Amino acid sequence: MKKIENFLITIVGPTGIGKTALSIVLANHFKSEIISCDSRQFFKEMKIGTAVPEKIELAAAKHHFIQNKSIFEDYNVGQFEREALKKLEELFKENSVQIMVGGSGLYVDSVLIGLDEFPKVAPTVREKLNLELETKGLESLQNQLKELDLETYEKIAIENPQRVIRALEICIGSGLPYSTFKNKPKAPRIFTSIKIGLDAERPFIYKRINLRVDRMMENGLLEEAKTLYAHRQLNALQTVGYRELFSFFDNEFSQEFAVSEIKKNTRRFAKRQLTWFKRDKETLWFDTKTDIENIISVISEKMNTFKEK
Repeated sequence: MKKIENFLITIVGPTGIGKTALSIVLANHFKSEIISCDSRQFFKEMKIGTAVPEKIELAAAKHHFIQNKSIFEDYNVGQFEREALKKLEELFKENSVQIMVGGSGLYVDSVLIGLDEFPKVAPTVREKLNLELETKGLESLQNQLKELDLETYEKIAIENPQRVIRALEICIGSGLPYSTFKNKPKAPRIFTSIKIGLDAERPFIYKRINLRVDRMMENGLLEEAKTLYAHRQLNALQTVGYRELFSFFDNEFSQEFAVSEIKKNTRRFAKRQLTWFKRDKETLWFDTKTDIENIISVISEKMNTFKEK
């Protein structure tokens, strides 16, 4: 078997922890480019609410997959996997070390490991499930999933309607549990993965999140959400920061309460991100205040270890 000389350094961690800043430093150090795998920063209409890197940050290192799609396009993790792998193949021809960064665990895994393959299901199945979500609520769908596939029910983010619907449409469309299609052998990658995790004490993370939300509001998140309100049914907009403001526009929340809900739901999201990423025991975790030279030293040592094998 041919020895793999390419390395993909992937930076993960909760929202607002400092992944972007670290990725730029590492990209400059290794003279590489950056693959972004934030599943909402793809969309050019959602700049403020997704905390897209500032212009100065985007100019500091070449980024890919940021604001390259529209919310009106049908874009999913499978398409991202194919596009990201193709881009990495191009980038590795120029430099054997590349950087990937993002907080969307499924999108990270799609590139590093690969996605499970599922059978095609008639679109009418999802349409019916979406209608049921609107008319009967999420609990009805959760109960169906519990009955059809208890293993998936106990493992997925059961409060996420899109995840529940996705699992159910496979169960119904194929006649088999969603879980039976999981964890099959995947195609080999042309790189060795080195995964870096950033973490901090919870009060520090939560304070950063609260400040970030306040800054988003100051930068015009309310106005951005207003421009998107008419399209609030789109999947891309089922996102923390927008959902809560849409409820404000619907007179369900006061503006003050909507902002507090954004902060609360972002904190919950950060907790789920950490739960996802902590599953991978190969990830090298660092406190976000760790000196970057120390992180670079650990990465270089890890690469040397792989090269010697």
